[in-house]
Amino acid sequence: MLVDSHCHLNFPDLVAHLPEVLANMQAAQVTHAMVIGVAMPEYPAVLALAEAHANLFATVGVHPDSQEAEVPSEDELVALAAHPRVVGIGETGLDYHWCKGDLGWQHARFRRHIRAARRAGLPLVIHTRESAQDTLRIMREENAGEAGGVMHCFTESWEVAEEALDLGFYISLSGIVTFKNARQIHEVAQKVPLDRLLVETDAPYLAPVPYRGKTNEPAFVRHVAGHIASLRGMTLEEVAAATTENYFRLFAKAGAQRG
Repeated sequence: MLVDSHCHLNFPDLVAHLPEVLANMQAAQVTHAMVIGVAMPEYPAVLALAEAHANLFATVGVHPDSQEAEVPSEDELVALAAHPRVVGIGETGLDYHWCKGDLGWQHARFRRHIRAARRAGLPLVIHTRESAQDTLRIMREENAGEAGGVMHCFTESWEVAEEALDLGFYISLSGIVTFKNARQIHEVAQKVPLDRLLVETDAPYLAPVPYRGKTNEPAFVRHVAGHIASLRGMTLEEVAAATTENYFRLFAKAGAQRG
């Protein structure tokens, strides 16, 4: 049994083939998936998927890659998060790869999400790209550990992972861990405590080997977990069991609805 802790089933490449995608999940023994909110105009579609399928859950948030994006107020985020099928706040964080110049707006958006998560009592789904130290600094300044959460699609060093773990966060690894040259992530995969590890696809992006370059989907999280198992000298079943329990422990609102 596996859980894909981060995917975008509402994106066109997947929603157009949703029955097949869900059937593939079932065949791969991927029992649940998290559909991640990244933009307010798309949020109704994210929520609709979670309402229509008992094994899908949703988050609400605005990705940090667009200054012009519609961003709900802190109060609005808290209100949206009260929906039974919304179990986390995000995707939020910092991204210095796509965004340049004065990024005060990005920092303010991140802080707003953290404060909403603390008020809502829900974990954060954090994106950080080329921004690790500022991400961690803001997390500390805003007491993000009170909400907890996960560093999604983690691609940073083990030292950064340690700092996030010290704040009480989980580390989620994607298909990148299966790439031969991703040595930094291989080290993280070997060192993260098993009870703080999650797996994800970030579908439709970042398909793992042997599907690299193709459209990713939640069923492929099995290959992510399998590669982590080989790196750690464990069985797929052991990694699957641990990461599934970790997911439902972190996202306790999902755990309370677990079928």
